Amino acid sequence: MADISFDDFLKVDIRVGTIVRAEPFPEARKPAIKLWINFGVDIGEKKSSAQITAHYTPEKLIGKQVMAVTNFPPRQIGPVMSEVLVLGLSDDGGNIVLFGPDQAVPNGERMH
Repeated sequence: MADISFDDFLKVDIRVGTIVRAEPFPEARKPAIKLWINFGVDIGEKKSSAQITAHYTPEKLIGKQVMAVTNFPPRQIGPVMSEVLVLGLSDDGGNIVLFGPDQAVPNGERMH
């Protein structure tokens, strides 16, 4: 992977938000969950979808803080317009584990 400058890194707006609503996404090609995430006053609530069904159910996601890229253009995923890219890491089996703070922080806080 190519090196980037610190200025390049600063162009990626990664923020924390709290999942306020989550629903199954049966129309997705691969099993996924639709998410509504509160990023605080400045950004507001944004929608996304994530292929995270191996480790999460919609009910268990409510109230969870996650990190997401908030300045990508919206992307149509089936009937859902995804407005942010929720970040995660692959476990040993290739299933996604969500990336988020280990302590509560204000919604909308930017990663530094």
